[in-house]
Amino acid sequence: MSILFLLIPLSLILLGVAIWAFFWAVDSNQFDDLSGPAYSILYDDDVKPKTKKSSAEKNDLQPDSQEASPPDSEDSKQS
Repeated sequence: MSILFLLIPLSLILLGVAIWAFFWAVDSNQFDDLSGPAYSILYDDDVKPKTKKSSAEKNDLQPDSQEASPPDSEDSKQS
């Protein structure tokens, strides 16, 4: 019987938090468009996703760093 002295105020506090959360959601326009997000997954996107290139294609497009850069003659002289 003494547990009721704990459970009744606890349930009233929980009820108050739930009511506050409901009114907060209504004030912050959480319930304005309920069906829009459900149908938005069915629409096609205008932007196509980028495809990932394989490592072989990346190597073909980038020049070799050893052939493209000039030799470092000044750096080798200072060492």
